[in-house]
Amino acid sequence: MTQIDGDLDSLVRKRIRALRLAQGWSLEELAGRARLSQSTLSRIETGQRRLALDSLVTLARALDTTLDQLVETAADDVVSSPVIDNARGQLRWPIKAEPGMTVIRQRMTEPPPDNPSRMRAHPGREWLVVLSGTAVLLLGNRRLRIETNQAAEFPTMLPHAIGAEGGPCEVLGIFDRDARRSHQRPDTGADKSPS
Repeated sequence: MTQIDGDLDSLVRKRIRALRLAQGWSLEELAGRARLSQSTLSRIETGQRRLALDSLVTLARALDTTLDQLVETAADDVVSSPVIDNARGQLRWPIKAEPGMTVIRQRMTEPPPDNPSRMRAHPGREWLVVLSGTAVLLLGNRRLRIETNQAAEFPTMLPHAIGAEGGPCEVLGIFDRDARRSHQRPDTGADKSPS
């Protein structure tokens, strides 16, 4: 084995042990789930047994992860800078591990539209947390106040809109691929809120 392979080997063994412990499983429990003997699993974790591809695939499944995630080494792009969208008053961060997911931070000063025809509906899901101030989420026929540090999660097929109440508010939202696509379409002059 080369030094790089040795580093990867050590990383994978540590990752297997850390994932097992994070689940609160004993060697016996993970060995049972992976259909390996307890001694084989112990020797894999401690480096006394060679890592075989078939064992790694089995362990990845038992640990509810993928082989790619189990052997992943790239950690170069840990810190990322936002994409600034001045027209919408947003900062956007793509989530590298989930290419369809995007995080958006937005300051809102206007209340949600009072005309139900300006509410949007589109495929996807959204999650948001109010960082400061109070937001109002119109969701179908409901009007929900979301205070600082409160969060909301909803399917975007429900007609929805969001705005500020009683002054500016800042919202951090996470959009899945479908919701993000809907919000990246060119504006038609309608509501520029994140929902």
